[in-house]
Amino acid sequence: MKVIHTVKDLQAELQACKDKKMTIGLVPTMGALHAGHISLVNRSVAENMVTVVSVFVNPTQFNDKNDLLTYPRTLKEDCKLLEDNGVSYVFSPSEKEMYPEPDTRVFTYAPLDTVMEGKFRPGHFNGVCQIVSKLFSFVSPDKAYFGEKDFQQLAIVRKMASELFPNLTIVGCPIMREKDGMALSSRNARLTPQQRTEALTISKTLFASVEYSKSHSVSETYQFVIDGIAANSALKLEYFELVDGNTLQGFTNWEDTNYAVGCITVFVGEVRLIDNITYKKN
Repeated sequence: MKVIHTVKDLQAELQACKDKKMTIGLVPTMGALHAGHISLVNRSVAENMVTVVSVFVNPTQFNDKNDLLTYPRTLKEDCKLLEDNGVSYVFSPSEKEMYPEPDTRVFTYAPLDTVMEGKFRPGHFNGVCQIVSKLFSFVSPDKAYFGEKDFQQLAIVRKMASELFPNLTIVGCPIMREKDGMALSSRNARLTPQQRTEALTISKTLFASVEYSKSHSVSETYQFVIDGIAANSALKLEYFELVDGNTLQGFTNWEDTNYAVGCITVFVGEVRLIDNITYKKN
């Protein structure tokens, strides 16, 4: 495995691969890797001859400077994990390498990017599209892999790719969870042991709401989740939305959609955690 820090070196390596007609998979990450990331890596390694993993904490997608400063950075450990799992190249650029000058591009994909995360983190998805589009341009992969935990992000990346990179296949991969059900996240490392216990309420409530939804209305299911989170004083709900999995728009009755997803964001102390659950998918 090679660790590369510049776009020029990365493209030189990948051009040699393309000359040999080798297929390339890309897994964009911000590092602090866990089993969820590795599930994406394993999928890419299985489906492509070459796998590139980017490790870059992208400043343009953070609208909270403290969140950017405290985001875990573990490049040495990440590289060991990636090498053990068959990755060909790690691309770990500096901020100046990725942004030699300010990126003034504006990406708008309303209504996908105006609800949920878009509402509470203005500019976040523009930053995501800036960095992901750069990576797509630099790597020119055949496939790129994203986790379904960032459900809204995946929908927006799909939309962007369909317009700007029509030959690229975006592969969504299922949420990976701990044995107790908690969604894997790099931010979990910032939780104290007590907060980690409290945070389990999030996934437990979502799982319970799926069973509850089978005999209750959309509004009743919504309230069930709201009440479940509110019952734990250690948690602060930012939002919970029941949306169509394709349009990310809300609905009134279960019959109104073939793909119903519940998306949630909760603060545990100062740590912001997201999760989602599927209620129906036909």
